[in-house]
Amino acid sequence: MTAAERFFCADAARARGDSLAGTAPYGSVWVLVEYRGGWPPNGFDGLDLDPRTKAAVFTAAHAVRARILLIRRHGRHSAAGHRRWAVLRHDDSGGHRQEWGTWSRDQDLAGIVGALDRPGETGGPPVVLVCAHGQHDTCCAVRGRPVGRALSERWPHQVWECTHIGGDRFAANVVVAPDGVYYGNLDAVSAVTAVEGHLADRIHADHLRGYTDLFPPQQAAVAAVLQRFGPAGRHDYTVVGTHRDDNCWRIRITGRPPHPAVVDVEVRSHRTPPSQLTCRGLSMSSAAVYEVTAVSVG
Repeated sequence: MTAAERFFCADAARARGDSLAGTAPYGSVWVLVEYRGGWPPNGFDGLDLDPRTKAAVFTAAHAVRARILLIRRHGRHSAAGHRRWAVLRHDDSGGHRQEWGTWSRDQDLAGIVGALDRPGETGGPPVVLVCAHGQHDTCCAVRGRPVGRALSERWPHQVWECTHIGGDRFAANVVVAPDGVYYGNLDAVSAVTAVEGHLADRIHADHLRGYTDLFPPQQAAVAAVLQRFGPAGRHDYTVVGTHRDDNCWRIRITGRPPHPAVVDVEVRSHRTPPSQLTCRGLSMSSAAVYEVTAVSVG
């Protein structure tokens, strides 16, 4: 196969017009492990670490449905010296909590287990994670690394490249944690614009995949409200009611001033025809799409 014939899932998704809204994986806890060497296709699971420590971290993370991500700074860095780990948590009150530590021996990663039992501290700056996991999916490297470079040049202390965060076909993908906001279909220019708006607490609908504390139809509803009424802060809108009838949802959202006080959104779901959704996955799969059919101010 020539380079011109090679399949790239992100190119195919753009050609199909795949919808972004409602595609953020659900979750509220992230475990980050700095690893400067090569990343295995399956990330943390594939690392050759002390078995007891690795099992303890995995078990503790699984208990709270945390996603474990390997991270590294953009560019080439020495594998020597202390590396960092973190537990990031978006709690039910909307608090954004973090705890950071360092490790040089495998056993030092046991600190993650204790951190998963503690609430963490508020007030830390958001962490910007750019998926650049080329061993998992080619598009994550081809599209992710230029975005990682652009964002790292602007915010060198907040930006990390990371392993697979889901939605390869939407590369380049960025998740801001512990805020729990996913962005996709980014390039170097649009990524800087999106993150700049995010850090100013003005989230735009453009490139928004969703908020990770919401389920897909709710994510699509919030994105539609942002598209209709303009950018807003991460917690300016709250989903207060969700009623389902088969493949249709009616979702009520309340807003803080100066945003609309009450907005009702109707969402309908359907599945796409089967297609190849990742670069490496040769099987054909369909994807759920959440289409907003009505937005009305209550």
